Amino acid sequence: QVQLVESGGGLVQAGGSLRLSCEPPRNVVRVNSMAWYRQAPGKQRESVATLRNAETTEATEYADSIKGRFTISRDKNERTVYLQMNSVNADDTAVYYCNLPAPVPPYPWGRGTQVTVSS
Repeated sequence: QVQLVESGGGLVQAGGSLRLSCEPPRNVVRVNSMAWYRQAPGKQRESVATLRNAETTEATEYADSIKGRFTISRDKNERTVYLQMNSVNADDTAVYYCNLPAPVPPYPWGRGTQVTVSS
């Protein structure tokens, strides 16, 4: 079954940190590229962090809104992808999803993990 599983969300105070985890579908031996997306209430889903070509010329991309605060990385197991979130603020409140980065067709979307930042 093709399923992405996101975890690690929760309630965090403004200025705090969280680490989100993304597990790819079971048939994926290693992750080469992955992205984190988020969808806030009443807004469209947006890409916030992208990891490309982890096997060769690893490159990361970040949305301006989270640049310098969030870091995307891949675990040594070459499957799990993380989003380290530091210095969070109320604008980071959203459901966070992982999936393949555009323009690659995405997997079916997982359930996501809710991040709520309290002031």
